[in-house]
Amino acid sequence: MTLTLRALPAFTDNYIWLLHDGRHALVVDPGDAAPVREALASLDLQLGAILATHHHGDHVGGIANLLRHHPGTPVFGPAAETIPGRSVSLSGGEHLQLEHPGITLAVLATPGHTRGHLGYYGAGYLFCGDTLFGCGCGRLFEGSPAQMLASLASLARLPDDTLVCCAHEYTLDNLAFALTVDPENAALSARLQATREVRRRGVPSLPSTLGLEKATNPFLRCDTAALRASAVRRGAPSQPQAVEVFAVIRNAKDTFKVGPSDSGPA
Repeated sequence: MTLTLRALPAFTDNYIWLLHDGRHALVVDPGDAAPVREALASLDLQLGAILATHHHGDHVGGIANLLRHHPGTPVFGPAAETIPGRSVSLSGGEHLQLEHPGITLAVLATPGHTRGHLGYYGAGYLFCGDTLFGCGCGRLFEGSPAQMLASLASLARLPDDTLVCCAHEYTLDNLAFALTVDPENAALSARLQATREVRRRGVPSLPSTLGLEKATNPFLRCDTAALRASAVRRGAPSQPQAVEVFAVIRNAKDTFKVGPSDSGPA
């Protein structure tokens, strides 16, 4: 069975992910029902499952509307968070065998952005919500640096050809920041140029691959000499542990301001 992935833009920079087999679809983090309903209608698909990674409104705000139009659709989401219409509570470690569409997904506990955040992995796809971004990671709204670093490390153990389906188009801004903490990284510079080109054409920068993230994403490189040195320059201890590097770099990202030429056309 062939699966097809589509990124449905929502709000300013969200992506709702739709994966279908030609008849049935699952959707991940439908913060807005309208683009999902439009895609289902245009592709003549039935909604088979809704997956939520965490409770923020831009990820779950469309679930109630979808259930009104597709009653009985199972909604999977974190047990530790309030998810509208949730019918199956998950904590990580489960395996979902979905018939519609036919796919098996491993449920991954990825706390940090929120305390119950989940990821879903299967058939080469990683739906990671706001844990891992294109060349970035989520803010620590409810978790600690140690939790987020552990979550990212668990994702980094997946195969390099895994397609990283994150929930926001933040890649250019993240690349601009990454170059301030890892400026000698040739793969990072090359990714910036490639991403500028696809965004200039109006094409999503996502999904990326896990191999590309491991080569360029500073939050997956906290054990490298380049990132340790960058963290020390920003106040970390002289021989920092990876979690200390992560905390300093994440704090720097929180206050980073993208200039008008940092992420725009070269």
